Formats: sequence, structure tokens, C-alpha cells
Amino acid sequence: MRIESVPVERRVVAPRTKPGVRLAWWLLWLALAVFAGEFVHSVYEKYASLQSPAYAMFLTRRGWLWCHLGGGAVGLLLGALQFATQRWRRWPRLHRWVGRVYFAGMAVAMVGAVGLIATSPAPLSIRLAFSVTALVWLVTASMGLLAILRGQALRHQRWMVRAYLATLAPVLFRLALPTAIGLGMTPSPGLIALLLWASWMVPLLLYAAGGAVVHALRRGIQAAPVAGAACIGGDAG
Repeated sequence: MRIESVPVERRVVAPRTKPGVRLAWWLLWLALAVFAGEFVHSVYEKYASLQSPAYAMFLTRRGWLWCHLGGGAVGLLLGALQFATQRWRRWPRLHRWVGRVYFAGMAVAMVGAVGLIATSPAPLSIRLAFSVTALVWLVTASMGLLAILRGQALRHQRWMVRAYLATLAPVLFRLALPTAIGLGMTPSPGLIALLLWASWMVPLLLYAAGGAVVHALRRGIQAAPVAGAACIGGDAG
């Protein structure tokens, strides 16, 4: 009697994120949203009056400054909103429209940034650092937009996380500079440029490292049942 083996279709189920991990991510993005909101509020108070000392070097360039701050505020708040909740999956149209407003706000911020950089009397090292920061956001956001236009949702999500980390660069810089001064460092052009580079480079490197660790853990979890099945099959043979 001949017994033919019938191939059995094996379905690979994508690992679901544990509730604890989802909660941790939700709290992280919520903290970033609160952080971004506080930053926007502090900037508004700083530049609310034209008599503010903060306008010392921006008074004649306040149009560019207002574009940069206004568009950046929209990007900071809406970017955090996009990531702080998982419910956007139920309302994809709302997600798309919030994303469009985010891109529009950041486009206005980029126009303001270009104007400020082009008219800035700051040293070349600082202007170059600001320019690269803007370029990093432009590249990461463009990759995210291109991915979703191609229907690559997961790739889109990853690139938009990178874009939002670049959006947070001014917030991190405003924290890092007073901290460095408090530690006794002189706010020289070199230090300012270094902190500008670090404000986007460090978060992106941490995100890449975290992604690599998560990917390795998931591969290990998926490989364990396969290895166990192979051992069982070997024992049976």
C-alpha cells in the first residue's frame, strides 16, 4: 500500500505586540505629546510680544520665524497625535487627513527654516547644522510618503517615526543647550553645532538600535518552534 504525503500549508502568523509593550509605547508617545505641547507653549510665550528680547536677532526676519514656528507647532502636535493612539486604524480617512495637515505644517516650517538659514548671521558651522537637520526631516518624510503611495504601510510607519524624531530635534536641542551650560560648558558655535547634530542623530541611532533588537528577538521567537519541530522529526526518524 502506497501512502502519498500531502503537503500541509503552513501559515505564518505575525507576532502580536504584547499589551505591556503597547502600553509602554502609548505612554512614551503620550509623554512626547505633552513634551511637545509644553515646548510650543513656551515658544509662544517667548515670542508673543514684539517687545520681547527674544526678537533681538529676528525682528527684521520675523516673517520667516513665524512660518517656522507656526508650521513646526502643527507638526509637533499632530505628529505626536498620530503616534499616541492605535485607533487611527479604525478611521483611515481621518488618519490620512491628519497626516496631510502634518505635512502641510512641516512644509511651511521648512520654508521658514530656509529663510532663516539664508539670512542668518550665525557662523557657517551652525547654519550647516541647521540645514542638515531640515534635510534629514525632508528625506525621512519623503521616504514615508513614497512608501504609503506604494501601499507599503509598515515601511511608511517606520519612516514616519524617523521623520517625527527629526521633527523633535529643536525640542531636544532646547533641552540640551541649557543642560550643557548648566554643566559649565561655554555656548560656543562649536558646541551649538554639535548639539544640533546630536539632536536628530542620537534619537535616530537609538531607534535603529531598538528596531534591530526587536527584530532579533522576534526572529528568535519564530525560530524556536521550527527548531523544536525539527528535533521531534529527527527523533521520530
